[in-house]
Amino acid sequence: MKKILVLAGDYVEDYEIMVPFQMLQMLGYEVHAVCPGKKTGESVRTAIHDFEGDQTYSEKRGHNFGINYDFDKVNTADYAGLVIPGGRAPEYLRLNPRILEIVREFNNAKKPIAAVCHGPQILVSAGVLKKPQLHGLPGGKTRRGGRWRDLVRF
Repeated sequence: MKKILVLAGDYVEDYEIMVPFQMLQMLGYEVHAVCPGKKTGESVRTAIHDFEGDQTYSEKRGHNFGINYDFDKVNTADYAGLVIPGGRAPEYLRLNPRILEIVREFNNAKKPIAAVCHGPQILVSAGVLKKPQLHGLPGGKTRRGGRWRDLVRF
């Protein structure tokens, strides 16, 4: 059975982790959800972001999402692809050297990487996007090379 790795962190967007996790399982993949500093059986908190007519989205507490594999045991050679959900988790996950190393290993092996919403912040921080052509929210901008760069194209 092919395996997919999902990078999680506290306040990951609820739907952006739950739906891919379940759909990939339905397609026959073994899906490992990992989080730095957390072990199998622990969980991350999720957030639900909603557009309710304000200038930005509102954030509400979501579910607890179960981590089903130890972060420290990840060997990227064991996986067919990588999923990076959005939410607020990428804001701090992109500061973790091992997270960036994992992304670079997937990229160097030319394995598929899916990054949703704020997930591309991790791709930029890992240096794997040279000329990004992504779509997203204005909050997806990132600071690189001393100035803010558009990660988004509308």
